Amino acid sequence: MDAARYRRKRKNRITLIVISSILGVMLIGVASVALYVWNGLRPAPAGAVIEVEVAKGASPNRVAETLERQGIIRNSFLFKYYLRLQDEGPSFKAGNYELRPGMKLDEIIAKLNSGETIQAETVRFTVPEGFTVVQMAEKLAAEGLVDKDRFLEAASSQAMLTSSTAAGRITASDSKNQLLEGYLFPETYEMIKGSTEEDIIKRMMQELDRKLQQLPEDWEEALEARGVTFHEMMTIASMVEREVVLPEERAVVAGIIYNRLGDNMMLQIDATVQYVLGKQKERLMESDLDVDSPYNTYRHTGLPPGPIASPSLAAIEAALYPEDTKYFYYVTKKDGSQGHYFSVTYREHLKNKRLSEQNQSQNAS
Repeated sequence: MDAARYRRKRKNRITLIVISSILGVMLIGVASVALYVWNGLRPAPAGAVIEVEVAKGASPNRVAETLERQGIIRNSFLFKYYLRLQDEGPSFKAGNYELRPGMKLDEIIAKLNSGETIQAETVRFTVPEGFTVVQMAEKLAAEGLVDKDRFLEAASSQAMLTSSTAAGRITASDSKNQLLEGYLFPETYEMIKGSTEEDIIKRMMQELDRKLQQLPEDWEEALEARGVTFHEMMTIASMVEREVVLPEERAVVAGIIYNRLGDNMMLQIDATVQYVLGKQKERLMESDLDVDSPYNTYRHTGLPPGPIASPSLAAIEAALYPEDTKYFYYVTKKDGSQGHYFSVTYREHLKNKRLSEQNQSQNAS
């Protein structure tokens, strides 16, 4: 074999060895990558159920990192690409989930897509119609849901006014007793256990917004036609709420309030005095009527500075759509019906008062 031929064979052998080596390295690399991907995408070692929070607005990448950090998946980097390949992730629902290490990736994805979250423990409470902010604070504190002082402090914060559309209409007044009086809607609520005083107040304010959406579409036009502001209307509604028990009388009493305002008469509504006194009295004394307060409608003409309680939707509707009558006076019948006698003139009113007193005497005997 001549030298040239030998060199060619040797060169070919070296080339073959080099190519084989390169191919071997490539195969080892591919195998390593395949092993890395296989290992990274297989279920994590089985374990106990873990509560995992998917934050509101969290990206699929952030969710993947959370799952790896809590041991639900092995590799967040690979899981991110797996989500892209499967076109998954954007539909994940926020909330707290019970996930178990050892779940298959598709099982995890399906659960996050379904929004099958852990149901938070909740509490239910009722705020009766006609309650004041102070009464609400006392009731909720007695039920162990709030701290009374913190509730009242939060209810007096100007920052709360941005929490609802209705509250944003509150007028500034130094003489107002409670900033949010009348704007915490009376209703039965269900909230997450441990909700703060601020959370509860905001929820009640926002409920008023929702209830106002149930009114006829022309309610703001009706308000303008009456020549009163939203805050004044809520004040009238609160007086109707505290003065009237029978549903059919709400609009009548609201009409009387408007009649008196239009005639520049004192409203002389007992509920406003009781609000100043801070307690419900079956019978007001002459000294009670002299209490010095802008809320005392026996001493001051016009409306008080703001609502005296939280009105129901029915009372709000009555204040928006009062019954058009010629009545200026009313007095409770005191016959057990919880109704009122209505009259146009003061002379008729005095007659009705005597009749009311007779009813009371008969019931007492």
